[in-house]
Amino acid sequence: MTGEIHSYAQAAAYIEEIPKFTKKHSLDHTREFLKRLVDPALDRKIIHVAGTNGKGSVCAYIKAILTAEGKKTGFFTSPHLVSVNERIEICGKPVDDDTFFRIFEEVYKIAGEMEAEGLGHPSYFEFLFGMGMKAFAASDVEYIILETGLGGRLDATNAVPEPFLTVITSISLDHTDILGDTIEKIAGEKAGIIKKGVPVIFDGSNPAASEVIRKKAREAGAPCREISKNAFKIREVQRKYIAFSRTSAYDKDVICRIPICGIYQVMNACIALEAAEYLLCGQAALEGEGPDAERTARWARALEGVRWPGRMEEVRPHLILDGAHNPGAIEAFVDSVQNLKGREIGKDVVIFSAVSDKKYEQMIAYLCRNLDVKAFIVTKIEDGRAVEAEELFRLFQKYTDKKVICRPRIADALREAEKLRKVDGNECPGQEAEDPEGDIYCLGSLYLAGMVKKLLSGGGLDVEF
Repeated sequence: MTGEIHSYAQAAAYIEEIPKFTKKHSLDHTREFLKRLVDPALDRKIIHVAGTNGKGSVCAYIKAILTAEGKKTGFFTSPHLVSVNERIEICGKPVDDDTFFRIFEEVYKIAGEMEAEGLGHPSYFEFLFGMGMKAFAASDVEYIILETGLGGRLDATNAVPEPFLTVITSISLDHTDILGDTIEKIAGEKAGIIKKGVPVIFDGSNPAASEVIRKKAREAGAPCREISKNAFKIREVQRKYIAFSRTSAYDKDVICRIPICGIYQVMNACIALEAAEYLLCGQAALEGEGPDAERTARWARALEGVRWPGRMEEVRPHLILDGAHNPGAIEAFVDSVQNLKGREIGKDVVIFSAVSDKKYEQMIAYLCRNLDVKAFIVTKIEDGRAVEAEELFRLFQKYTDKKVICRPRIADALREAEKLRKVDGNECPGQEAEDPEGDIYCLGSLYLAGMVKKLLSGGGLDVEF
């Protein structure tokens, strides 16, 4: 560590440089880091969430319900889409630049001391995790929601010794080079967050993963609540929301609406509702006793107000961002699009980009075989791990006879997609349809979602959606 840092901009730049001079450390290292931070909020009610897909959404739903109940809540999440501040939320809002810099200064000092003593500088994720816990302590939150970064067992957030509740979302193949090449191995890593006697609520959709989680819970003496697909009934799927009801006896007639059209979000919302019941109703919830009608209705309203960036998010009319970046998430995306009410088949345009450490060929093959669209447009995100647009173009051509277009610059890809969406297949090229019905979906990487948001917010994109 060299030089002095005097501003938020310098602090943010420093954090982005951390991966260049350090590495991930053991949980003992992270525990020492937290210890030196002094009162890093370890005594609060911590909800620890792991899983392959759906972690962020489940956290967002839990946060919304706790907020509706008047609870002061902190939320540590990753990755961010636009600003690093997004990773640390207090009462539903990212910390402001002044708060971020003030907390940074404290954590920077401790990180420097550890490095000077030969213990090693905390990694990028560890440093931000320390900042998050320090910010939560300073704000005196009652609840803290921690989303794991990668895996669970060895994740920095697992240095928290006694969470109040653990939650595991859907499990699928991702980061197989680190977490293992089978569902069972990956589930074992995610289940590593389960602690002795601490209740666990989990997505029971995958039998192989569920067996691993149940076994780990038994070994830890952890009360276990499994949420299956029988726990809910989907009532309606629209472009702007999904309506569903739970099948439990006490609220089967309550209709919940979530303003995200991803089918998979219903399971995530049900997991969050189950978690909220335990957090706010106690042990009775694990025994099947739910909240009263007034509280149930309040929670339903809270879910309806959730906005979760980059998850089937309509950022402009007909322009939807989805962070699907692994095979399981791509399958869920396709399922959601296929179930949209009133959707006209073959009129959508997909913009796709990916990073090299993902199973992008498998993702492309599934899209091509299961989604009827007007065209696929490939582009390149601004990241050192980005797959070249030409490579993605070759793979799409391998798996589909549909039109495939290569536009390495994201702005050009958006322009091309909007032009295609407005052209009816039965009309002459260049002539706009009177009532275009197609949508543009951007997916393959959360980095792509973030970069599209930056383009839209910067005002430099001369496209009207």
